[in-house]
Order: sequence, then structure tokens, then C-alpha cells
Amino acid sequence: MKLNAQTQPAYTGALEKFSGQVDPKAFDSLDWTRARYNEMPRRLRFSATTRKQAEAWQKKLRAKLTEMVGGFPPRIPLKPLILETRDFPNYTRETIAFESRPGLSVFGYLLIPRQKVKPMPVVISVPGHGRGADDIVGIDDKGQDRTQKVTYQFDYAIQLVEHGMAAFAIEPLGFGCRRDPASRKKGLGTSSCQPSAGAALLFGETMIGWRVFDIMRTVDFLQTRTEFDPKRIGLMGISGGGTATIFGAALEPRIAAAFASGYLNTFRDSILSISHCIDNYVPGILNWCEQYDVASLIAPRPLFCESGVKDPIFPLEAFQFAFGEVKKAYGIYGAPDNIGHEIHPGPHVFHGKQGLPFLARHLKA
Repeated sequence: MKLNAQTQPAYTGALEKFSGQVDPKAFDSLDWTRARYNEMPRRLRFSATTRKQAEAWQKKLRAKLTEMVGGFPPRIPLKPLILETRDFPNYTRETIAFESRPGLSVFGYLLIPRQKVKPMPVVISVPGHGRGADDIVGIDDKGQDRTQKVTYQFDYAIQLVEHGMAAFAIEPLGFGCRRDPASRKKGLGTSSCQPSAGAALLFGETMIGWRVFDIMRTVDFLQTRTEFDPKRIGLMGISGGGTATIFGAALEPRIAAAFASGYLNTFRDSILSISHCIDNYVPGILNWCEQYDVASLIAPRPLFCESGVKDPIFPLEAFQFAFGEVKKAYGIYGAPDNIGHEIHPGPHVFHGKQGLPFLARHLKA
């Protein structure tokens, strides 16, 4: 019987007619890159057995990681501007801009709880992919205040205030008001991570390095404000904000505690194997370390990580393995109580049920 167009099997590619003559795995990009992963030396992986060795290892890897993300430029004057101040029932919200590098400014919302003893703890809050800082401070896609916590980020800057901490929600480069004209035309949720992260690679730098430096400059700014305790500055974020949190806390020792949601994993099982935004990549990093080695640079400072059972882009099993590796570093430092984690039943969303109290406890909110 002759097959018609509707019943004829779909064409699967040039190799289908050569079945049995070639090994399909020899043409599989993922199979080949995972095999290459097994060959990566990871020369600065964590292997310390004493605190002294761990401290020496951190010094070496932190220097190498700084080099790999592109290095950091000299500081320039911040020249901060308070663009607007608004009062809400439980907090005051300042809209702020300051200079990070020559020709580049940071935008953010500073939420300061009412009736808190000063100086108080403050947490730098970095949103993940989406509309930017608006989406974690209760501003909807019409620019209006909303009363319900929605989307996958659930206004966690406001949740920080509800847990007794100030929050500075900063706009990551490539999101919100820090985008190019082409992405602005496509809507509020379209980022300009590409081509800006690609431009960073062309410069021999990385978007991770750019965002980490913005975090460093945010610490500089917060240390000029007498309302905040300079020794109680935290850092948190989900997804791309989780990336910024792990790398930021790893490279900025002034971060006193960190909370990464929907990020901690292995490079192998996440960004090497699953399609991710280009802003996640650091060229050559697997020659030196894995993601859990980067997170181990935070030890012994408090670190909390969470992951969803149904997260499709940061697989749960790899999260559990990576967390176990980071926990070893905290054990060497004799600080097992300074690391915690939660596995929630949801997908790639912010949860915070245990992470926010963990931050509040360690920042003495």
C-alpha cells in the first residue's frame, strides 16, 4: 500500500537512511560535550582537609575566578541620586540611581522598614529573568502598585521587609530600564542579555563579572547610609539573580550572608546540558572548578539554597549533589550551622519559607 503524505513517517535527518552503518552517538553534541566534561581538569577544585588549606584554596580560586569573569575596574565616585521617595504602611521606598562604571549607572528600589532599630541589616536583592526590579517590589506591568505577590518571584524584596530586613532591589544589567532599544520595543519582559552578554565575551569579559561589580558598588553605596549596619549586608536572588548571588557572595567578602533560589547545581547537568541564557557562561571555568566550588568560596559565611522538585532547568538531583559538595567546605570550616537548604514542591519559582528566616536569623534582623 502506498503511503500518503499524512501517513508517511516524518523525515528525521540525513542519517536515517544509514541506520546500522554509523553510530548515532558519534554525531550527538550532548553526548560528546558530556564526555569532554569528564576530561576537564578542574585544577582548583575543593580538596582541603584543614581550615588553613581551605583559606589558601579560597584565595587562589577567588583570584582565578576574578580573572575568568573579566576582572573589575577601578572605583569611581557613586554620585547617588534619590529620584523618588514613597511611604507605604510598613516601609519607605526610595528610587535610587548611582554610577557603577564610567558611562554606566545602576537603578534600584531601596525598601526601608519602619520602626526598626538602626543601624539595621539590609539585603541586596537581584531579580531573575523577567521585568527586572519592578517584579520583586510590587510594581505590576502597568507601573501600578499591586497588593498580591504574583509571578515566579513573588515580590521577595517586600518579603524581606516583612521579615525585618531592609531590601535594595537592584536592576540587573540587561533587564528593565537597563536594556537596549530593540528589547524595549518587544515588551517589558524581554531582556537584552543577548547581545550585551555576547559583547562582554567579545571584550574578554562576562555578564556575570559585570553584574557582580554592580553588586560590589551597591555594597559601597549601602556603606554610605547610616541606617544600615555595614557588617550585616546580605545578598539574594532567584535564577539569574541566583547566579549573581552565588558569584557575588563568592567574590565580595563584605556580603555577610546569602540566599540563592533556583540556581545552585552543577554546570554539567544545567548550563552544559540544558539551553540557558548566555549570561550564565564563564569561558574556561571547567578547567578550574565546578559551580559548587564557586559556592564554596562563600564559606564559612551563612549560605542558604533552595530548589524546586519540578525545576526543569536546574535539575533536582544535581542540586542535591552540589549542595552536598558545598556542605563539605562548611564542615572543614567547622560551620555546619551556617549552611542550609530547602527542596520545595514547585517548579522554577521562589519559595523562601525557610530561606528568609535563615537570612533574618544570621543577619540578626
